[in-house]
Amino acid sequence: MKANLFIIAGSILAVTGCQTLQTTVPQADGEQQAVAVSAKSKKSSTVTIEEIEEQVAEINNLWLRISNKMAFPIPDNALVAQYRQWYIDNPMHLEIVTQRATPFLYYIVEQLEQRNMPIELALLPIVESGFDPLAYSGSHASGLWQLTPPTALSFGVKTNWWFDGRQDVASSTKAALDLLEYLYPKMDQNWNYTIAAYNSGEGRVLNAVKNNQAKGKPTDFWSLKLPRETAHYVPQLLALADVIKHADKYGITLTPIDNAAQIEVVNIESQLDITLAADLAQVNIDDLKAINPGLKRWATAPQGPHQLVVPSDKAANFKRALAAIEPNSRINWVRYKIKSGDSISEIADQFETTATLIRSSNGIKGNNIIAGKFLIIPVAAKDPDLATMTADQVLARQKVIKSSPNKQTYTVKSGDSLWKIAQTQQVTVAQLMRWNNLKQQSTLSVGKNLVIYPNEVTASNSSKEKTVNYRVQSGDSLARIATKYNVTVDELIEWNSLQKSKYIQPGQILKLIVTNS
Repeated sequence: MKANLFIIAGSILAVTGCQTLQTTVPQADGEQQAVAVSAKSKKSSTVTIEEIEEQVAEINNLWLRISNKMAFPIPDNALVAQYRQWYIDNPMHLEIVTQRATPFLYYIVEQLEQRNMPIELALLPIVESGFDPLAYSGSHASGLWQLTPPTALSFGVKTNWWFDGRQDVASSTKAALDLLEYLYPKMDQNWNYTIAAYNSGEGRVLNAVKNNQAKGKPTDFWSLKLPRETAHYVPQLLALADVIKHADKYGITLTPIDNAAQIEVVNIESQLDITLAADLAQVNIDDLKAINPGLKRWATAPQGPHQLVVPSDKAANFKRALAAIEPNSRINWVRYKIKSGDSISEIADQFETTATLIRSSNGIKGNNIIAGKFLIIPVAAKDPDLATMTADQVLARQKVIKSSPNKQTYTVKSGDSLWKIAQTQQVTVAQLMRWNNLKQQSTLSVGKNLVIYPNEVTASNSSKEKTVNYRVQSGDSLARIATKYNVTVDELIEWNSLQKSKYIQPGQILKLIVTNS
């Protein structure tokens, strides 16, 4: 007998003959509601595969996908009505929330469905943070899911100098859903209790239930004596769910969100400079940071988690480009000569890294360092003030004593460039820029006087130079080549008479001037 097909809560069910099929839908109060589907007649209930595919294909709006799967009952409650009216009266709030949620909501919905958890939980970040991943509360809760430091620690979320996992969509979502899954059985499989416990803690909710039981009072959520915030928390979520499910009924237009992945969490295996990552992914650095709000510094955390969120349409190319680079090219390094009076912590502050990383990178167990010895220090690919520079040039961030007796001046001549002046004066472009408050885009006018401090020349400047011919490979960029050979993008442009607006092509030969170590 040919099967009749039905779509219930987003699932396709097969029914044969005149069978009655029952399924269950999770309810907010933890009850299981039976849903009966009766195939009364083949004529009225038959749905073809083509029709099903057409209906499924029509769900290209994530809000519609969410609303179709909502199953929590909405009670006739004064607080629910109050919050529902607030959302109706303030449609701009949902507009702003939608903009913030667009990169992340699909990911969260997918995680919930993989765990077979109620779709309404995808709305919790709206109640918690307005979908602002950088939201921070007075109780030190942070991120989309407003995780507190103790909760984050309990559920394996890393928070350190480099990274705050509470603000990272992947880490925080996993922790939040783990917490909800932990609470659900403890709350007698009651989602109202569970959501309340997420807000105020399991002990508070269980105590409220026990108190009512001892007094012979009802123990449903609405009868419990809970803190005001928690008592309002569940009604707010239910009101929000009602408004989204019946947006047309309430005269609300929800800006559509594509029912497709916006981001992908990529395993990067080890620490990675964010500027290099943006280059490999071919995305704007600010856009990459926006979808990785948990990153606090110029690179991912050296001890992990070794993951990076990239736009889904860039993920495949990013993974290929990342696999093609040498492991030691993921981070730039500086060879720093220790000076008398230096301390590891001061050097770490100077180079925007941590004392712990300097110790681990140099095999140092304590704090003792010796003047005249060298340290290897990881540094950002781009200085926030001086833009792209070589690893050795980053050393030019050291403070300059303006009254130095070795101060010299150089008068700019016709045809001069920063690179040419740096070569003739045996200094770096970065040093010239810092000493004279110049930017990469600064133009040199003939007759301008530049100050130079020859005593700051680094060891590598006195090394012998050699010219290297480099054949551009597929996936290469000027930034990547500059990083690999410890030169600057501007130097590559200068040496090869390139235009910044032009792209390099595979097979193209570039001339590089590098120093022997």
